[in-house]
Amino acid sequence: MSPLVEAAGLSKRFVRDLDYAERLARLLGADLKPQVVHAVDRVDLKIMPGEVVGLVGESGCGKSTLGRMLAGIMPQTEGEILWKGRDRRKLDRRDARTARLTAQMIFQDPMSSLNPRKRVIDIIGEAPVAHGIIPRRERDAYVAGLMERVGLDPAYKERFPHQFSGGQRQRIGIARALAVKPQFIVCDESVAALDVSIQAQILNLFMELRRELGLTYLFISHDIGVVKHISDRVAIMYLGRIVESASAEAFFSQPNHPYTVALLQEIPTIANRRRIFSPIKGEIPSPLHPPSGCHFHPRCPHAFDRCRREAPTLREIAPGHISACHLNDEKAHPPQKTTALS
Repeated sequence: MSPLVEAAGLSKRFVRDLDYAERLARLLGADLKPQVVHAVDRVDLKIMPGEVVGLVGESGCGKSTLGRMLAGIMPQTEGEILWKGRDRRKLDRRDARTARLTAQMIFQDPMSSLNPRKRVIDIIGEAPVAHGIIPRRERDAYVAGLMERVGLDPAYKERFPHQFSGGQRQRIGIARALAVKPQFIVCDESVAALDVSIQAQILNLFMELRRELGLTYLFISHDIGVVKHISDRVAIMYLGRIVESASAEAFFSQPNHPYTVALLQEIPTIANRRRIFSPIKGEIPSPLHPPSGCHFHPRCPHAFDRCRREAPTLREIAPGHISACHLNDEKAHPPQKTTALS
């Protein structure tokens, strides 16, 4: 089976050019340069049809930027996004339109992602009519069916977003994404802003839709418990790079990368309820000036000289389990000196 969506060497940089005063100061000798944010750095990721991939990482690591690129909302700076094996930028007009419609996104804050001046019937029904998926005369029935599918009363289709609760607004966002009959949905922290009881309902809805419609998900979250519940495979992202990816079972039972191990050790459980919890030492570096070599080395307790000089590549350490850590290469010949950094 070939991937439905694949990122190959995908990078995204945001550049802030110098303003007039800064350009003038540079002419007078000031050492000023345009600021470059390295949001996503050479990411390789394959998502198979019908798979749920959980993408986990700290805030600011580039998860949402990667999701937006895969959903077609944001262009990449470098690399390729392959849709069913074909470079999305090289598709003809018809295929590009199909690829754009069949990849949709559900956002974290439903209130800011829904137009407050439009009624629900327009929010959900506008896109399928505009793209010729349904004729306008069938819009009311089509929207009513989608509202029922996501657990909303169709009688509320004339209401505005502010007249709904947070969980109901998120269901409207889900119905809007489903309206154009997608195959691939990027869920960007789509339950983070909801109460715990409502989170469970929305997660169960995602799984029901997956079974009924054969959907493929990229589920972005910082909550490892939520990812464990919903994902078939988990990918860990740190400062713009994927550092480990494995099936959910292998990920939680046999973590490999030091960053992954540190994340899982800090999950509260009944078994370690007496343990004193401490966060990972240090702060995540700025994407304006990412560290050389392995991005995690300033915070890694196992870092050695090679980690500072050379960026590790993702390599398979077990069937279906890949990790980017020099320690995997050094197991046969461990480094002579290990330095713990904070």
